[in-house]
Amino acid sequence: MKVGLFGGTFDPPHLGHYEIGKAVREKLELDEVWFIPTYEPPHKDNATASPNDRLRMLERLIAGEEGLYISTIEFNREGRSYTIDTVKALQKRHPEVQFYFIIGGDQIAYLPNWYKIEELKRLVQFVGVRRKGYSYDIPEQIQMVEIPDLPYSSTSIREGLKNNEPIEGLDEKVERYIRENHLYER
Repeated sequence: MKVGLFGGTFDPPHLGHYEIGKAVREKLELDEVWFIPTYEPPHKDNATASPNDRLRMLERLIAGEEGLYISTIEFNREGRSYTIDTVKALQKRHPEVQFYFIIGGDQIAYLPNWYKIEELKRLVQFVGVRRKGYSYDIPEQIQMVEIPDLPYSSTSIREGLKNNEPIEGLDEKVERYIRENHLYER
C-alpha cells in the first residue's frame, strides 16, 4: 500500500490543500493521502485557530472524497511534533505501508534545516509539489509533481477574513464553519 502524508497547520485549510492531496494521489497512483494537521507546529509561534477548529475545518474540506483521510496522530501527542517522530510512529503502526511525504515546492529549500532530516530522507520518499511557472533547485531524492497554479494561501485568507474582504479559495462548508465560530475576526 502506498500512502501520501500531507502535514500542515491548515490554518485554515483551503481548496489548494484539497487539490494538492487529490493531484498527488492521482499522479503517483497512491492508495490514499493522509492529511496530518499539526497540533502545535514546531516552526511557527502559534496557529490562530485552535487545533480542534483546524481539525473540524479539515474534516469539512475533504468530506466524501475517496482516498483522502485525516490522521490525528500529532493531536494524540499534543505539544510540538516533529515530522521524524510522526513518520516513525506511523511506520511502527503500519509497517506494510510505503510512505510518501508531500511538501510544497517552496519548502524544498528549507529541508536541510528540518530536524533529523538525513534520517527522515531514509524513511520516506519526499514528494515536492511544483506550481507551474515556478522553478526550484530540486535535490535528486525529491520526486516532483506539477500542479496547476493555485493562488490560495492560508495567510491571505486569514487577512481577508479579518478585514471582512471577499475570500477566494475556501470550500463553502469551511467558510460556513469559520463564520459560525467567528474565527479569524481579529
